[in-house]
Amino acid sequence: MKATAPALVHTEGEANTSAERRVWNARMGDEPTQSLVARDAAAFLHQSLSSPCLTAIAKAEGIWIEDMAGRRYMDFHGNSVHHIGYGHPRLKQAIKDQIDDLCFAPRRFTCEPAVELAEMLGRLAPGDLGKVLFTTGGSDAIEVALKLARAATGRFKTLSFWDAFHGAGFGASSVGGEATFRSGIAGPLLPGAEHVAPWASRHCAYGQDNLEGSARACANMISYVLAREGDFAALVAEPMRATPNPPMPGFWKQVREACDRHGTLLIFDEIPTGLGKTGRFFACEHDDVVPDILVLGKSLGGGILPIAGVVARRDLDVAGDYAIGHYTHEKNPVTTRAALTTISIILEEGLAERAAELGAYAMDRLGAFGERCATIGDVRGRGLLFGIEIVSSRTDFAPDNALAERAYYRCLDAGLSLKISQGNVMTLSPPLVISREELDQALTIVEQAILAG
Repeated sequence: MKATAPALVHTEGEANTSAERRVWNARMGDEPTQSLVARDAAAFLHQSLSSPCLTAIAKAEGIWIEDMAGRRYMDFHGNSVHHIGYGHPRLKQAIKDQIDDLCFAPRRFTCEPAVELAEMLGRLAPGDLGKVLFTTGGSDAIEVALKLARAATGRFKTLSFWDAFHGAGFGASSVGGEATFRSGIAGPLLPGAEHVAPWASRHCAYGQDNLEGSARACANMISYVLAREGDFAALVAEPMRATPNPPMPGFWKQVREACDRHGTLLIFDEIPTGLGKTGRFFACEHDDVVPDILVLGKSLGGGILPIAGVVARRDLDVAGDYAIGHYTHEKNPVTTRAALTTISIILEEGLAERAAELGAYAMDRLGAFGERCATIGDVRGRGLLFGIEIVSSRTDFAPDNALAERAYYRCLDAGLSLKISQGNVMTLSPPLVISREELDQALTIVEQAILAG
């Protein structure tokens, strides 16, 4: 008898096919928006979490996006690109000037902005991370890191976490752990892509009932798996899970030691969490652990242009006879100028420090709210990336996905865009340039949306 395939469970984002989404789309109201959303659905290949779209954006500036009907939303999602807000005047001017000066450089040539960006990242990165390669997106950068790990170790196996997201390419999907990106139609993925369960303060796969115990069990499992087969090229992980879920102190040091014992490289994916988002310029600095390879992206282009990069240990520059990136825009002067300017803005305006200060304030406020609200199971995060876990009760902390989705659409109605992670975690990622007054306004919207039940 043929087995029936289980229903696909999406753990990334809010479902675009739910009843709540259909209600939202039906009441957008204005004909121009409905028309453009319909044209979008007719023109683009459909995929989970994208079609149909929520609305049609006509303007993006600072912390705000605005649709065609003039409805404005504070953007606490932004696909993690909007650290410096949208349309930063200094960034726009730098891009315009670079286009006038030098608009493109073929990949086999170099140019000043590309070299300057590589040198800057080498100076900023921790430890001996100093050799760089650029791509146009985070998925591609993950693929470069995987190739480099294979070249450096002579191995091909990887270890990563279930429920993690590392990109949508075949290699990135293989090391990722979300069914939305790797099941069903994806077919055979990369061989040797092994996974373990991540740490979790609730419903821990290791049978623990607290974060400390879960993290210890998770680190022990990683150590066991690396030793069990002994031939892993790399462990690929986010230093802080973007769900968001920070690790326990000492977790990454234990994992780093296990990787060193077994000759396994440690690849940190800081595509969503790097460049100041967590209150440090690099998220791994919280744990005083230096990876062998660091991957950046998303916000590197300042919310305007696509660019990502790999920063590796200098002694891992061992693949010179092979093409491990070979991207057309590998040394594009305009995208690298955008990244240079974005980094300068983050450093000169103290945005990482600002994220730490405002994030601590937001966590205190949300923590106090969570103690009073029976449908909040946990409040967690670092810097200006924090999440509110919505539960049906605190007896068993069962996820309440329906309430999370209702609260999500209430937030949209009130002028706040955010993201739902893992089905029941309201994930807030405000731009680092947000004012305290704007942050308070957004948190009030979230609290009222949850309390409405």
